[in-house]
Parts: sequence; structure tokens; C-alpha cells
Amino acid sequence: MTSRPGPDRDTILATLNSISLPDGRGLVDARLVQGLVIRDGNVGFALEIAPADADSMEKVRSAAADAVKALAGVTSVTAVLTAHNDTPGSTPARPAQGTPTAQNAGHSHGGGQQPGRNGPLTIPGVGAIIAVASGKGGVGKSTLAVNLALGLSALGLKVGLLDADVYGPSVPRMLGLNRKPDASENKKLIPLEAYGIKAMSIGLIVDEDTPMIWRGPMVQSAISQMLVDVEWAPLDVLVVDMPPGTGDAQLTLAQRVPMTGAVIVSTPQEIALIDARKAVAMFEKTHVPILGVVENMAWLEMPDGSRNHIFGEGGARQTAEKLNVPFLGEVPLITGIREGGDDGKPVTGTAPDSATATIFRDIAAALMASLEGSDQKPAPRITISD
Repeated sequence: MTSRPGPDRDTILATLNSISLPDGRGLVDARLVQGLVIRDGNVGFALEIAPADADSMEKVRSAAADAVKALAGVTSVTAVLTAHNDTPGSTPARPAQGTPTAQNAGHSHGGGQQPGRNGPLTIPGVGAIIAVASGKGGVGKSTLAVNLALGLSALGLKVGLLDADVYGPSVPRMLGLNRKPDASENKKLIPLEAYGIKAMSIGLIVDEDTPMIWRGPMVQSAISQMLVDVEWAPLDVLVVDMPPGTGDAQLTLAQRVPMTGAVIVSTPQEIALIDARKAVAMFEKTHVPILGVVENMAWLEMPDGSRNHIFGEGGARQTAEKLNVPFLGEVPLITGIREGGDDGKPVTGTAPDSATATIFRDIAAALMASLEGSDQKPAPRITISD
């Protein structure tokens, strides 16, 4: 079966420009369309607006998505609002508030599924939501997230994995996923499956080498859509691979998602532990429980069986003890773990009975023990006092 060719960039821009604002300008003429991405019938774009117009412009976003979705060859549309304050010397177009008119009306994937921009998100049919986070990049967070999700699945749970690292999505490669997701009858994306778990990533929509040059609000909107506009249910656990650091993505999830807790990944050296402690503090301030700390790259086993602690010894365990949070386990430097991630064949999925897979399965079991003492809760509200 031959798939329909998707529309070109000019056709999509012309369609978006057919959406008229109350002052008569089209979206392109008003310079609102940003970050247009086209891949295999999947179209993504942002409408860059003033912060005060976020609620009223939701109708514009929906109409624009509907118009693009009606084009021949388009299988799904991801349209988000990104708001920022005007800076001196810039001349961004600011549309008047009101409802646009669309010449082409259809149904967009995910249109109308989200609550207000600052309201809580609801994800029906999903049990625990666990963030896998780190204070800095390069500590093996995504590798841990993938193998932890597979370890939880090996324990008999229905597991999903959301790649929320929008700037550096790794999950598609690590799970060997290289095709676009389909849309369901109600216009939600259907997550892909690999090794018995469901997975979704912005990396499934855009080419692997395409940089995501997005502002923070656009990242927040994209993550929110991947949470609520995807057919996740039924799941016992949704593992969220967070971007490194303590920025917009973490705050979006902490404020708007009923997160069960977070797992912090760090290597043993102090320079990584400094940032890991910051990640712990950020989640605690947003009232998200810390379910545990994992030490990655704990040691390298030498040919004679001795352990070479290249990055120091026991730093993450000691940090967990000082912070009074559970220590879930250690993952040594093992060539097979790296090769499995590069080749899309994670060791916990391809060799579940191996000694290496047992390490991740034991961490998953320790996480489940920690979960028993943590109840899922409503999204917290951050308050700042003088």
C-alpha cells in the first residue's frame, strides 16, 4: 500500500495564512507561525503569541490545526501555542483577540483535548506517573529510563515511556523505533510499542538530526500534548524521561501533572552530585516525592574482577542517605548497556535473564517498594513567599 504524499511547506503556509484574524491578516502575514516541521504526513508548528492572549488564541490554534489536517496527505497535526514577552527592538505581530474564520474545517489530532494552559492535566487510565530526572546531562538518564521501564514491565506491569527530553530525544533510537505514530479515530496519537512497552517521543515526529529550536513555552505545550493527546491507557506506570536540569519541562510536569514521584540519576563524582541535589530540591519544592536515587557508571569491572571506580565511589548512595531519600541501586559501566542503546536493542528487553538486566530489574523492584509508600496526588500549586 502506497501512502499519500504529504503537502509541501508552501501549501501548508498558504493554508495557515487562510486563517483570518479579526484585523484581516492571515497567520503567516501576522508572523505568528514558527517552527514548522513536516515529516511523513506529520505536521508540527507553533503560533507565537503574547502571553495575555493565550486563552483566546486557543481557538486560533484549533482552527489552524483543523485546516492543516484537512489537507491531502496529512495524517496528524501537532499545533502548540508559545507565548513570550516582547523585547526592546523586536516587532512581533500581536493579533487582536477574537475567533478566526477557517476556510478549511476538519479535525486535528488532539484539538480541544487540553484544559486551560495553567490548569491541571488529566490522563485517564494511567496509574503512577514517574519522572526520571537528572540535574545535568551525560549521566545516563535516558538509558536508565528505558531499562527501568522495561524492568517494570518484566515485573508484570503495563508500562508506558514518554520521552519528554524535547531538545535531545533518545528513546526512539534506544528502542529501535523508526516509524511515525498513527492517529486513532478520535484524533489522538497511538504510541508505538517495543519490547512490551508503549512509547512516545517528539523524535518520532521529526528527523533525528533536526534541532528543536523552541522557546520554553513551546516545550511545555509539546510535553502537555504528548501527555494528554496520546492513547496511553491502560497503564499501570508511565515513566517520563525528563530533560536534564530544573527548567520549564520539570516545572510543567510538577505543576500540572499528578506525578507520583521522581527518580534522580547521577554519577558518583561531586560535580554531578551538586546538580543532582538541585534536582532533588526542585522536586521537593514542588511537592513531588523523591522515590529514589540511582547511581550510574558506578564502576568499571577490570579483567581480574576488581572494580575501578573511575568517577568516585558511593557518592550517590551517600547523597541519598544525607537527603533521607531511598537509594535504589548502582549501575556499573558495561559495554553491553551502551551497545544496546546505540543499536536499539536494550539489554533488559533483549536479554532479560542476563546479569546486566537483573541490575535494572532489581532497581525496578526497589522502586516499586518505594511506590508503596507514595500515593498519587492532585497537581500541586507553587507558592512564593517573601
